[in-house]
Amino acid sequence: MDATFTEEQQEIRRTLRELTTKRCTPDDVKAATRTPAGHDLALWGALGTELGLPGLALPERYGGVGAAVTELALAQEELGRALAPSPLFATCGLAAPLIAALGTDAQRDALLPQIAAGRLTAALAVPGTGLATALGLVAENTGDWAGGGRAGGVQARRAPDSDGGWHLYGQAEQVLDGHSAGLLLVAAHTGGFARSRTLLFLVRQDAAGLVRTRQTSLDETRPQARLEMRDVPAELLGEETGDVSGALAAAGDTAATLLAADAVGAADRALERTVQYVKEREQFGRPIGSFQAVKHRLADVYVTVQAARSAAYYAAWAAGDTSGERAGGLALAQALEALRTAAAEAVQLHGGIGFTWEHDAHLYMKRAAGDELLFGPVHLLRARAAQTAALFGPAAAVSA
Repeated sequence: MDATFTEEQQEIRRTLRELTTKRCTPDDVKAATRTPAGHDLALWGALGTELGLPGLALPERYGGVGAAVTELALAQEELGRALAPSPLFATCGLAAPLIAALGTDAQRDALLPQIAAGRLTAALAVPGTGLATALGLVAENTGDWAGGGRAGGVQARRAPDSDGGWHLYGQAEQVLDGHSAGLLLVAAHTGGFARSRTLLFLVRQDAAGLVRTRQTSLDETRPQARLEMRDVPAELLGEETGDVSGALAAAGDTAATLLAADAVGAADRALERTVQYVKEREQFGRPIGSFQAVKHRLADVYVTVQAARSAAYYAAWAAGDTSGERAGGLALAQALEALRTAAAEAVQLHGGIGFTWEHDAHLYMKRAAGDELLFGPVHLLRARAAQTAALFGPAAAVSA
């Protein structure tokens, strides 16, 4: 593993740092979360059309740059520093890898160039609260999260008198950017109880029978939606014989790697702001940062953040390596813990102002808690990594 970044990778970091510093101030972030889209459309246009960020990790034949996960992780780290609300993760971290892995040639040719150009955003819709399980991050993906062929979840059936058409019925909650995405990838069960299997379906935002409702989420910078489907026309992604579970697991590792980088960026910025504050805040006639107890606390946070950064970078490198190693889940566990620690210390060391809505410390705390609710918890991420590595023998199991 080469731990040094190329000049092109450093340029990605510098360019995004300049852009987010100018256009993602705390006031800008809060204003963007209150828009109908839940993010700044002008900023997304700049990221897509001017910087080509959505196509960073897509092949050149589809209008992408052809870079690796490492470049996308560096970009996500910079967006995480600013807590920038953006459909980049939902589109390029979850949906695009699944389209590239499972889609037919016609589907890839039709969709991926639009995603690469920033003209199309996408979201992955999984029933209930099973996103982390569907991605294989906290448990083995057995398909039960999609309804198991029984009542509940999302069910798919072939449309009558049609050639290859499908209809979806059911509900999906906690869909990241589901209220604004132009394309939805919906996980649904088909085949009934006896031969049930999970497949992915493409649903357009204007499909008949689709109702999308934006939900009130803990972390406003990651908007979520509830999808209600009543005989919604859908198109099967790829073929019925496709390895959906394998594709979801691979996408889960990529998503975990990007989220780990995002959390590292947010934790680093929270620590940076806290250090700046303790240098300015005075007590007993001296800056509180000069007290040894405060120094020790911040030093511990620094070590935790740097360790998480190393884990995230390693996971990004492993994702592009031919060995097939998947380190995203473990990196995500360490990064979420680092963000939670950095956010908690930010609240504590900012004193009274740190506990108010007027200060931004709560935004970092909510990002840590929100990501852990969606993709964790941390102890299950670690348990799943240990199970995958057979750390405690082949019979090891993940339990809540």
